[in-house]
Amino acid sequence: MATETNIHRESRLAKLKSLQEKNYNPYPYCFKPDAKAADLQEKYADLPAGENTEDRVVIAGRAMAVRNSGMFIDIKDDSGKIQAFCHKSHLSEDDLELLKCLDVGDLVGVKGFVRRTPRGELSVAAEKFDIIGKSLQPLPEKFHGLTDIEARYRQRYVDFIMNDDSREIFKKRCRIIAAVRHYFENHGFMEVETPMLQSIMGGANAKPFVTHHNTLDMDLYLRIAPELFLKRLVVGGFDRVFEIGRNFRNEGIDKKHNPEFTALEAYQAYADYNDMAELIPDMLRFVCREVNGSEIITVNGREIDLSKPFIKKSIVELVEEYAGIDLMKADTVEQARELAKSIGVDAAECSNWGKVVQQVFDELVEPNLIEPTLVMDMPRDISPLAKTHRKNPRLVEHFDAYIAGMEVGCAYSELSNPLEQKARFDAQCAEREAGDDEAQMLDEDYVTALENALPPTGGMGMGMDRLAILLTGAETIRDVIAFPTLRNK
Repeated sequence: MATETNIHRESRLAKLKSLQEKNYNPYPYCFKPDAKAADLQEKYADLPAGENTEDRVVIAGRAMAVRNSGMFIDIKDDSGKIQAFCHKSHLSEDDLELLKCLDVGDLVGVKGFVRRTPRGELSVAAEKFDIIGKSLQPLPEKFHGLTDIEARYRQRYVDFIMNDDSREIFKKRCRIIAAVRHYFENHGFMEVETPMLQSIMGGANAKPFVTHHNTLDMDLYLRIAPELFLKRLVVGGFDRVFEIGRNFRNEGIDKKHNPEFTALEAYQAYADYNDMAELIPDMLRFVCREVNGSEIITVNGREIDLSKPFIKKSIVELVEEYAGIDLMKADTVEQARELAKSIGVDAAECSNWGKVVQQVFDELVEPNLIEPTLVMDMPRDISPLAKTHRKNPRLVEHFDAYIAGMEVGCAYSELSNPLEQKARFDAQCAEREAGDDEAQMLDEDYVTALENALPPTGGMGMGMDRLAILLTGAETIRDVIAFPTLRNK
């Protein structure tokens, strides 16, 4: 295959040289089309076969097919495809010479009149032809499919050229993020930006990436979450804020995880997790309607109706339902481990009761949560930034949102008591000293911010990549990220 590619490249280099010898520049500074393929297809949908118009247009795009020595060229732009009809009766000798140097994959510009061929193909009859980007690499005959999945991600630009499905997924992802932004702006939230380089890792339990600032001679963390800075803004009097941006976690890669990902976080003063339990379903319905025109999504062939009320159950209730054990009866981590062991879950490495609950949930409950579900009232041990549950001190007011067996978001009643927050951070630091490198660090400035009084606040977070998976029907997170992280060859 490499030899074949080299042969094609040598042929294209020879054509490039020929063009340059003719003093023709196939890499111009500018070219200005005035029409898109899709618009022309719609405007002239009723043009009869064999009919010419007097309408002149300028189109540009990639030559996806070349037939009859360049007489017929299928040109693809970012809206769709249209045919160029390049006949010697309409073109100059110079343009006809250019056609001899044309290859599939070249970018071309065509000026001419709109017509429909006798066979019914809408075309632009070329009166002027230009090569505006000479491609030195041959396009694959078929770039999508199982045989070239890795190549699709490594050369994503070629995937987008050849695979309309990939292009549509990415375009829809952009509309999803725009719709999310529209929702929050419509509800009085202000979009903000917070630091991606942080001196203290915080806002989530995760392993960080570390970099070094030369001038300050200090190590910094690529942020794992913007949470603590966003809540500082709420302390400062910005009652409704949100951010859509990149987070970085030095962890595994699989169908649902990429080391850098796009996340949404939003905080609302004078609210709690019950308000967020209304906001998240409402926001999801709005975005789904805006992007797909319906509140129904299809995941793995199964329809999921987001218009229905979301199921709300506590995590311990779901563990009892699906795993058959009541972990609330376990008073110690040892008892919890024994209960987990009795149903085949190895929780020996779990250092506290909450982690055992989470381990059992991850293994035996999560895959069953196909219908939209809010998993309420998480263990206090594993959620250091949420308020203690007002009815049960072992739990916190924190829920995770699941759809199609995948966590898509979470929300808290934000912990606002600075003394309790300091104690929670101290407990996390003890976990770190015991070897848990995902535990959070003590952020003294954040505690000081809380000492200036954080109002009762509801906060939520959501992975935009996972939301894109749901709304596009993609199979993996790599399909919804333009350039996913890959291992070096």
